[in-house]
Amino acid sequence: MNQQIAASNRKAFHEYHILDKYEAGIELLGSEVKSLREAKANLKESYVIIRKNQAWISGMHINPYSNTGHEGHDPVRNRRLLLNKKEIIKIKASLDKKGLTAVPLKLYFNNNGWAKLEIGLAKGKNIYDKKRTIKERDIKRDMQRELRDRSK
Repeated sequence: MNQQIAASNRKAFHEYHILDKYEAGIELLGSEVKSLREAKANLKESYVIIRKNQAWISGMHINPYSNTGHEGHDPVRNRRLLLNKKEIIKIKASLDKKGLTAVPLKLYFNNNGWAKLEIGLAKGKNIYDKKRTIKERDIKRDMQRELRDRSK
């Protein structure tokens, strides 16, 4: 799978336990697509909402395209997500549960050139969960370093 990643939300993996993932198309303007090809997007403060049986992403920042004239796009406008009706109903049912939220994980172009957004249903981590995750990552990194040094 050859993907061109335009933006990723690494903070989401630190802040949340990702329970389920969905792939959604995203409705964009031409200048937004060109800006994404230059990887000028930010997913950090964005979230997914369901309103009137439609999924929307709010707070995603896409910088204006560098070669656009005076008429560009609004960098932080709400953008509609393209999901099946069954997926939207399933996500809405999950969001109605206590403590779950939908966060964007990464924005990428698939093999056909379409912009896709990976959404994760997530539950917030506690402070001790975050510390344990960091500790496990450090242990794993040290083990890899030891194995690499031994093979030399």
